[in-house]
Amino acid sequence: MSITTIFILIIIGLLGGFLSGLMGVGGGIIMIPMLIFFLGFSQQQAQGTSLAVLAVPVTALAAYQYYKEGNIHWEYALIMAVCFVAGGFLGSKLAITLDQKTLQRIFGVVMLIISMKLIFTK
Repeated sequence: MSITTIFILIIIGLLGGFLSGLMGVGGGIIMIPMLIFFLGFSQQQAQGTSLAVLAVPVTALAAYQYYKEGNIHWEYALIMAVCFVAGGFLGSKLAITLDQKTLQRIFGVVMLIISMKLIFTK
């Protein structure tokens, strides 16, 4: 692994972590595109690597900050977490069977729809 690659990974990690703590985003919106564009990852490699980074200990400190201010609904989070595990398993099973171009298009359309909704909703 080159020093340039290490530097890029540090930037991706810092930016993803910062935006995750700031806005609750990081993996899909920041890390995946950066891994693809700057390190030449396939869509599947980028998604898998992003998921590996976002394991529970990584987000614990950020979540703790929100908890201290009373900004976590634990009951909701628990229900979503259980379903997230099941959904993540099923989604990953499908994603690894799709060709990279199809998966990139799906990813792009989802990001586009979400961004348009955020931009144009009052």
